[in-house]
Amino acid sequence: MSRSRSVTSSALGVDRRTVLAASAAVSVSVGVGYALRPTESQAASVPAQSPAPAPHTAASSSASASPVAARLAPYTKGTTLASVAAPRSGSGYRRLGSAAGWKRVVRGDLAAAKSGRAGRRTTLAAFVQLTDLHLIDSQHPLRLEYLRAASEISWRPHEALTVQGAVSLIERVNSLRAAPVTGAPLDFVVTTGDNTDNNAHTELDWYLTVMSGGRIAPNSGDPRRYEGVQNSGIPLYWQPDSTARDSYKQRGFPHLDGFLAAAIREVNSPGLTLPWYSTVGNHDAMPLGCYAHGDSWLAEYAVGGRKLMELTAAEATRLQQSISQDRDPRGTVIRDLLKSKTRAMRTVTPDERRAPYTPAEHVRAHLDPAYQGAGPVGHGYTAGNLAAGTQYYTFKVAENVIGISLDTTDPGGHYNGSIGTAQLKWLDATLRAHKDTYAIVFSHHTSESMSNTRPDPAHPRERRHTGAELTALLGRHRNVVAWVNGHIHRNDITPHQGAEGTFWEVSTASHVEFPQLARVIELVDNKDGTLSIHTTLIESSAPHRTDFTDLSQTGLAALYRELSANARTDGARLGGEAKDRNTELVLKKA
Repeated sequence: MSRSRSVTSSALGVDRRTVLAASAAVSVSVGVGYALRPTESQAASVPAQSPAPAPHTAASSSASASPVAARLAPYTKGTTLASVAAPRSGSGYRRLGSAAGWKRVVRGDLAAAKSGRAGRRTTLAAFVQLTDLHLIDSQHPLRLEYLRAASEISWRPHEALTVQGAVSLIERVNSLRAAPVTGAPLDFVVTTGDNTDNNAHTELDWYLTVMSGGRIAPNSGDPRRYEGVQNSGIPLYWQPDSTARDSYKQRGFPHLDGFLAAAIREVNSPGLTLPWYSTVGNHDAMPLGCYAHGDSWLAEYAVGGRKLMELTAAEATRLQQSISQDRDPRGTVIRDLLKSKTRAMRTVTPDERRAPYTPAEHVRAHLDPAYQGAGPVGHGYTAGNLAAGTQYYTFKVAENVIGISLDTTDPGGHYNGSIGTAQLKWLDATLRAHKDTYAIVFSHHTSESMSNTRPDPAHPRERRHTGAELTALLGRHRNVVAWVNGHIHRNDITPHQGAEGTFWEVSTASHVEFPQLARVIELVDNKDGTLSIHTTLIESSAPHRTDFTDLSQTGLAALYRELSANARTDGARLGGEAKDRNTELVLKKA
C-alpha cells in the first residue's frame, strides 16, 4: 500500500550543524556480521577456518521463501522482445515511435547449448535489476551543468524529469505477471547503484519513496517555482518555457509552455509490489559521485543560496579534465573555482534538505519503517551495517541461491571504484561458506571500471583491490554464476573463465540515458549439466509516442525518454549489441 512520507521525517530531517560536521567526517567501509545457511534465513556462524568474519544477512523476501505458484505461460508483453522505442527517420530533433523488438541471442562462450533444454529446465531464481536511476535534484547548487560548455554529455535536457521516469519504470515492473522465459514468479527487485545523483538528502528521499510508494514533490528551494538553468535565459541550455531560440531549440527541441511548473508538480508512486534490495554506487556515496566527503565549504555551498550556472568553454574543459583525469578527489579544484566565481553566481532559495548524506545516513534511511514498502526491512541493509560502518551484505534469493551485494565505491574520491581487503576477505569467506549454493554477486562498478585504488581515508593502510583481482577471486569459486552491475550506462555482457569456475558478468544500461532500460534475469537448471541465465530488457510503462500538450505524470515520463534520445548523439551505443541485450547465457553446472 502506498504511504505518504514527509521530507522532514526523522530519517532524513537535517540539522545544519550536524550535516556540516558529518560531511567533514570520513566514510568508513569495512564489514563484520553473519552468514546465511543455504536453507535458512536466520544468522549462522561461518566455519572456523574462514579467514574473515561472515556477512550480516538481510531478511529474505517472502516471495522467494513461499511455495512456487503455478507458472504462467512464457510471454513477451511489456518487454523489449515485443517492441522498443526508436527515433523516427529524419534529422534534428527526432520523435520516438515503436520499432520491432530485440530477438534473444543464445551465447555459448562458456558452454554449448544442448537441444531439448527448454522442455527440461527448472527455474532457480527470477528477478529484476534496476540500475543508475540517477534521481536528480536539478536545482541543486553543486550541480555541474556548466560543463555543458565543454561537452554535450555533461548536461541532460531531461534532468528535471528523473522522478517521473523512475515511477513509470516501477509501474512497468509491477505490470510484469511473471518472468518472460520461464513464466515463473518474480522473486525480487535489486538496484545496482547510482540511485541518486548529487548524494543529496532530497534525492535519497525521492528514491526511497519511488521504490516504497508515496507522494513526491520533485522540487527543492522555492516551493512555488523552479530555480535552475532551464529558466536562466542562458542559451547553452534548453529553455522549454521560453520562445527564445536557445542552442537546443536550434536543433528542433520544442517550446513547451508550462513544462517547468509541471516538472516540479507532485508525483505519486505506487511503489514496488515485489521485495527490493539496494546496492550503493559512487553517486550515492559521494557528492557528485566523485568528491570525497570532508570539505565543509562545499557542504555549506550545497545548502546555500548561490548557484553558478555558466563557465567559459576553456574553464569548463579544465574542470572536466580535473575530474576525468582523477586530479581532484577531494574537491579542491572545484571549491577554489566556485570561490573565484561568487560574483557570477545567481541567487536561489537555500534548502537544508540538499545537504550531502553520509554512508551511515544512507543505511539508516533504508532502515526507516516509512520506506519499508514491500520489504524487506532495510532492503538488504541491517543494524549490523550501521554498527560496522559497512554497505555490503548477503541475502537469500531462493532455496539454493544467495545474493551478495558489494560496496565497490572508493571513499577516497573519484567515480571509478575498488574494494578493500576486509571486504574482499569477507566475500571469499562467504562464498566458501556457501560452496554448495549458487551465488549471484551484485555491485555498482564493472570489472573494467574498478581501477581506482586510492586508499580509504579511514583505513589508509588497507589495500584497495581492482576489478581484475575481484574477477580472479570470483573465478576461484565454482558456485558463482553471475556478477550483475551497472555504472557504465551501457549494455555489456562478458564471459569469465576462472581458475575453478565460470561466470557471466551482466552490465545493464542506465535509466537516465536513452534507451532507458532495466533487466529481468532468470537462472535455470537445464538438467543436462548446464545452467542458463536468461536476460530480458524492459522499458518504462510510458508510451513510446509523446504528445507535447500532455504534461501529466505519464506524459512527462514519455517526454523523459524522448528528450533523452535527443540529448546526445551516441545514444545507440549505450544500447549495446544484440549479444548484450536479450540473451540466453549458458554455463557449465558446478
